[in-house]
Amino acid sequence: MNQHIGVTFLGMAMTTGVGLIAGWAIGDLIRRYRQGVEQLDALRRQLPQPYSALLFQERQLREIRGVLNDLHKMIRAVTKGLEKRPS
Repeated sequence: MNQHIGVTFLGMAMTTGVGLIAGWAIGDLIRRYRQGVEQLDALRRQLPQPYSALLFQERQLREIRGVLNDLHKMIRAVTKGLEKRPS
């Protein structure tokens, strides 16, 4: 009976040790993740105005380029139609 109690306590001690080590490792990973998220938020707070202004300008330029391309297609179609008209 005494031998079974010793093995049981040894197993409990090993299980507790493994649980503590796993908890420490997972806690460290969570701490690193949270610090990374905080650093990312800090960087995002530093960047938004110039970056959003740049995106807005790029969007405007894309819209202007699209309108000019459409106009060019219409004008070219009209001028080709005028050139092909029989006299």
